[in-house]
Amino acid sequence: MTPIELQAALHSGQRVYGTCVVSPSPLWPRTMAGAGIDFVFIDTEHIPIGRTQLAWMCQTYGAMGLPPIVRVPEPDPYRACMALDGGAAGVIFPYVESVAQIHELCGAVKWRPLKGERLQRALAGESLEPELRGYLAKWNEGRMAIVNIESVPAVERLGELLGVPGLDAVLIGPHDLSLSMGIPERYRDPVFDEAVVSIIQNARARNIGVGLHYSFGIEEHIEWARKGANLIVHSSDLVLARNALAADMDRFRKDLGDTPDTARCSTTEAI
Repeated sequence: MTPIELQAALHSGQRVYGTCVVSPSPLWPRTMAGAGIDFVFIDTEHIPIGRTQLAWMCQTYGAMGLPPIVRVPEPDPYRACMALDGGAAGVIFPYVESVAQIHELCGAVKWRPLKGERLQRALAGESLEPELRGYLAKWNEGRMAIVNIESVPAVERLGELLGVPGLDAVLIGPHDLSLSMGIPERYRDPVFDEAVVSIIQNARARNIGVGLHYSFGIEEHIEWARKGANLIVHSSDLVLARNALAADMDRFRKDLGDTPDTARCSTTEAI
């Protein structure tokens, strides 16, 4: 899938599938390309990935037909531009709660390399010269602006946030959202489900892509997709590898009569 195709799918409501990639192994892109996914989500908010390493990952995944979507460590337009310069097809701003943050994201993703006061005037609605507008449109073709909705304030301001021109998708962060709601990790709570469905419906009503990064079970993810979520980020290579290996080790111990492993260290499933 190309970045342009991915962007079109997000707006049309077509479901697209990806996973969070933690491993920087040079063997990983080819492995992921054979796994049936459409894109990769690279998280630099929680995972220690340097700029050079990130650029190698973005260039390689992009060459394999898996557009890399990069979450930057903080909602900073300069970090967004750095990710794009390295080859990111799209940028996710984490924990967005204000219209101003989305304007900054869209300024970096949709108007690059325009900067400074001229960019601010353009974001405020000032018309651009036709030649410059065409240049910027071509420069940023297929580049996606995505925000994390992860808090009660963001949900309460959702109408304002979704109204910012240039936004391609919202990615719900279930872990942080559940904490903000005061119901930590209660993903099957009807109150949590109601909040998620409200975000999905509001985003799709505006033809904005929407989905979750979810590592806690496929059934809930499928149900939210049936209710309109089309940006499906399933778990991460870290969690999937841990779960598969743990299941195999449990099978060995059970079938061979060995003592079950009760002191297993847990992986951070929020990733």
